[in-house]
Amino acid sequence: METTVQDDFFEAVNGEWEAQAVIPDDKPRTGGFTDLSDEIEKLMLATTDQWLEGTDVPNDSVLQNFVKLHRLAADQIAREKVGLTPVKAILAEYEALDSFQAFTKKLVTFERQGKTNAMPFGVAPDFKNAQMNVLWADALSTILPDTTYYAADNEKGQELLLAFRETTLPILKRFGYSEQDSQKLLDDTIAYDAKIAKYVLSNEEGSEYAKLYHPYEWAEFVKFAPELPLTDFMTAMLGKIPDQIIVPEERFWQHATEFYSATVWPQLKAYLLVSIALDYTGLLTEDMRVLGGAYHRIVSGTPEPVSRKKAAFYLAAGPYNQALGLWYAGEKFSAAAKADVEQKVATMIDVYKDRLGTADWLAPETRQQAIVKLDAIVPHIGYPDRLPARFYDKVIDSDLTLFDNFQKLSQLGIAYAWSKWHQPVDKTEWHMPAHMVNAYYDPQQNQIVFPAAILQAPFYDLNQSSSANYGGIGAVIAHEISHAFDTNGAAFDEHGSLNNWWTDADYQAFEARTKAVVEQFDGQLSYGAKVNGKLTVSENVADLGGLAAALTAAKREPDFSAEQFFINWATIWRLKARPEFMQMMASVDVHAPAKLRVNIQVANFDDFFTTFNIQSGDQMWRDPKQRLMIW
Repeated sequence: METTVQDDFFEAVNGEWEAQAVIPDDKPRTGGFTDLSDEIEKLMLATTDQWLEGTDVPNDSVLQNFVKLHRLAADQIAREKVGLTPVKAILAEYEALDSFQAFTKKLVTFERQGKTNAMPFGVAPDFKNAQMNVLWADALSTILPDTTYYAADNEKGQELLLAFRETTLPILKRFGYSEQDSQKLLDDTIAYDAKIAKYVLSNEEGSEYAKLYHPYEWAEFVKFAPELPLTDFMTAMLGKIPDQIIVPEERFWQHATEFYSATVWPQLKAYLLVSIALDYTGLLTEDMRVLGGAYHRIVSGTPEPVSRKKAAFYLAAGPYNQALGLWYAGEKFSAAAKADVEQKVATMIDVYKDRLGTADWLAPETRQQAIVKLDAIVPHIGYPDRLPARFYDKVIDSDLTLFDNFQKLSQLGIAYAWSKWHQPVDKTEWHMPAHMVNAYYDPQQNQIVFPAAILQAPFYDLNQSSSANYGGIGAVIAHEISHAFDTNGAAFDEHGSLNNWWTDADYQAFEARTKAVVEQFDGQLSYGAKVNGKLTVSENVADLGGLAAALTAAKREPDFSAEQFFINWATIWRLKARPEFMQMMASVDVHAPAKLRVNIQVANFDDFFTTFNIQSGDQMWRDPKQRLMIW
């Protein structure tokens, strides 16, 4: 029996597609976003195959270096000949470290060489002064997808730890470790990992990133790890002793002696050796590449590894992704489409301004500040104006091995990352390549970015109705604008700095509304897993605001059709996925599952009920008092 829009809107729109859709064996899902990504993948593979053969290679030095790296990645004979030798040498170097002190003396060398050293530091914009890059202290990552997997009663967590052990064991053996030594390394690594899991942020905690700004004076911070020569390390990497450091992972650093001390050296050493064994598998033989991805395929339920050909492309593409994106945009993104989408962004900001002006639950001064922030948003459409200069430094030496070239690229990247400290933030640089099917809002720069790849059907097409376009790319544009006013973005001002621009009463009213959004989603079932309303609240607030603004904009057009608007919103989120993947995503993804992003959100709009004749008693019905609106 056919599902009706009154019973399940998502299913009614997408059910026929879902029945025919086939998830590729090397992927965990297929659907609106991933279908487009798959098409782009086909284009890039076919094009770069020609480049490998020397046909139509672009007259661009950066892409020519990509082709050189791609040739090395695709040369399986040469890779088999090199074998495991480079990583065996690194393992031997670490095996020779006979004490924690011996390890700490090598910290700077390992960092500069791009080798594992358990130093989770980075340079990123300061939340209080978004124009400047400062030092941040993160934490070591866990083996399992989230801290919740480590609960004693979480059977999935225990299953996955066993899977990690079983998939890592053959890798260690290929590097020459005996069964007994391999098991001991894994015992110590898993024990070390269990301690990490006790203190690091859960995904839910990490999703509230506006609350994670904890600045420490340097002299205070180093007291957390007295046996770690942090001042010497930072002086070497930065050229001077830092004045302060931002510590989002406070719990981890408050217990740093459990991770960095002579007492725990045996466990730390095992953790480092296992990390090295796993980190480089993709650069070695075909056998090692397949073994190296086995654990993550189990986590996501993906039956097959990606083909050798795809793996070689993605390996080489990583360091050159922005350059490949610019090539893609030049081939596929028309000036007419760019101009049309720029107009849509301007329209959406104008609509948002109108809606903010009539948000009667806010005081006039708060509304005015929100409009100041809205007016300051900088949109980037299609592709960046230029490639960052450092891409021209990524020169490949075809006489060196794939491994050695990657080590050189890694060292360039690390040197660049550290060089940003106490330097102004580069607001021209994009965090996504133009051929990625996605979009984002950057709260530190108050920017919205729409790569060319998402600006195509079903999201956007000059040949589909304006309402369909507003239900697709219009809602996505407004979603990104809404991130400026979600549960995180609302804490940042028009300059991207952490700054409270709300009255106390207004912020309390905002929190009451966002709490209602949490409750709409919390505990909903998706593929057998329960949705976490707090983890997903910022994205759900952005969806709600995005749909509201896009619907208002669609109504301005003479050919407005609420039916086409809502149907395209459901179409862009169509998804067919593996249960293991969706269960994992329920604990790690700040986005709600696609079906709920459709069904829960559309039922907040009166137009949805009148358009599709949904009555009390229908499964899609929601009482008018339960329909939410924020922006």
